[in-house]
Amino acid sequence: MLAPTLPDLSQFDREQLRALLLAEHQERIATQQQLRQRDGEIETLKLLLSQLRRMQFGRKSEKLGRQIEQLELRLEDLQQAQAGAQTMPAAESPSPETPPSTSKAKPVRRPLPEHLPREIQTHVPKQSACPDCGGVLRKLSEDVSEMLEYVPESFRVIRHVRPKLSCRQCERVVQAPAPSRPIARGLAGPGLLAHVLVSKYADHIPLNRQCEIYERQGIELERSTLADWVGGTCALLDPLVEALRRYVMAAGKLHADDTRVPVLAPGLGKTKTGRLWTYVRDDRPAGDQAAAAVWFAYSADRGGEHPRQHLRTFQGALQADAYAGFNQLYQDGRIQEVACWAHVRRKFYDLEQAHCSPLAKEALQRIAALYAIEDEIRGRPPDERQQVRQARARPLLQSLREWFEDWLTKLSRKSDTTAAIRYALTLWPALIRYCDDGRLEADNNAAERSLRAVTLGRKNYLFAGSDSGGERAAVVYSLIGSAKLNGLDPEAYLREVLTRIADQPINRIEELLPWNLALVGRPQCRQRKDPCECFNAHPTDEATLY
Repeated sequence: MLAPTLPDLSQFDREQLRALLLAEHQERIATQQQLRQRDGEIETLKLLLSQLRRMQFGRKSEKLGRQIEQLELRLEDLQQAQAGAQTMPAAESPSPETPPSTSKAKPVRRPLPEHLPREIQTHVPKQSACPDCGGVLRKLSEDVSEMLEYVPESFRVIRHVRPKLSCRQCERVVQAPAPSRPIARGLAGPGLLAHVLVSKYADHIPLNRQCEIYERQGIELERSTLADWVGGTCALLDPLVEALRRYVMAAGKLHADDTRVPVLAPGLGKTKTGRLWTYVRDDRPAGDQAAAAVWFAYSADRGGEHPRQHLRTFQGALQADAYAGFNQLYQDGRIQEVACWAHVRRKFYDLEQAHCSPLAKEALQRIAALYAIEDEIRGRPPDERQQVRQARARPLLQSLREWFEDWLTKLSRKSDTTAAIRYALTLWPALIRYCDDGRLEADNNAAERSLRAVTLGRKNYLFAGSDSGGERAAVVYSLIGSAKLNGLDPEAYLREVLTRIADQPINRIEELLPWNLALVGRPQCRQRKDPCECFNAHPTDEATLY
């Protein structure tokens, strides 16, 4: 392209020169606007690519960088190589002259848990008499060491025998009633049903894979059989989950969130998008001794009528994201909106990761100062938390708002940084509400943590078979999640519930909630900061596969 030539300015009068300069100036302004728009689009695309790469290849957690997983794998390889070198034969072992400073210190070995059963194996010397003088040997002391071993889980058949007794005089027949089964005339015992549920919904093992695992142990179970067991068990657990829902909705503060669940669309050969909603009651960070619990609900779409139906009896503070479907809940004052600082922080984190933005970095530092205060007051009474927040967090929040507003006047309206700042300022009254109430939290992480099991399971079994499958998942996720929140092993808890629920009076169903059910001698869960086959047997010689 030929460069434009400058016209002979001597032929122009003053007005023509002014018009020429004005046209050149307007053209330059238009070019600059196009360049700024292009730069903004480039930055937006870079941010989007960074987010998509982290979603596809890395973890979403902002505490862990992408390099951590690579370093952990490298460390694991080195530790395995070191262990292999330490178990080499003695002839290949390093010489004893090796300086002690070259060997790395091993982690401190913790004692094995006391609740595990002990199998004692006594190793008696081969000699029956003293090898030196032939004298009689007497016990002096003993050396005891322990080794952790794994015994593969096994099936067993529980045979229920009910003898029939008859009277010699009147021939009256007496017999004990048949024990209840979780599923009427079902083959599976409560332990097996609990194992199938936990394997599917907590360990994310689909039913077809479970069938393959059981087949290796000599037990042939069809996938349809396991599916019937899951459906029958969830129907049995419905009253208990309803009691759990009532308990959760009786709280004065809830954490709410939702996540997508692909659901097979009948007759179309493809999936539609359903939703799983979570509602968490957990006031332990505010020093409350009430039990924590979570209730899940399924819906076929993300319409705002679903949370309105779920929260129809709730009154209090709702900690949630900025989903528009919640907005109608806040209009009559029955429910107060409490926004999430973690969502605000995540926007600036994405900007800092994509562009190394100094402004985003400073925003992260300012938000980190708010979280440092929360770490100090976690577990304290609400009034004390409120006083500390008013004295220390309120000035930081005011300064942060002024800083946001000042930067808005300097940034392009279409930039991603402007969008992040406007997101925070739009929600500002709901973001600072936690300062006025010590029961509230600064973020909605309690709800997001409860959805981790759903997101992990979604990667394994890909989609739910139907809307009813999503409803069954909500039942089991509610009980498993609540058991974990109360420090219980979910499988042990479900085993105990399924052992008792068939005979439990419906007006006392609350006794089977996790915090009311004492699992004596059961291992506790260590907490961290989806047509039944008949068994042909004689009525008096029944068998249950356990």
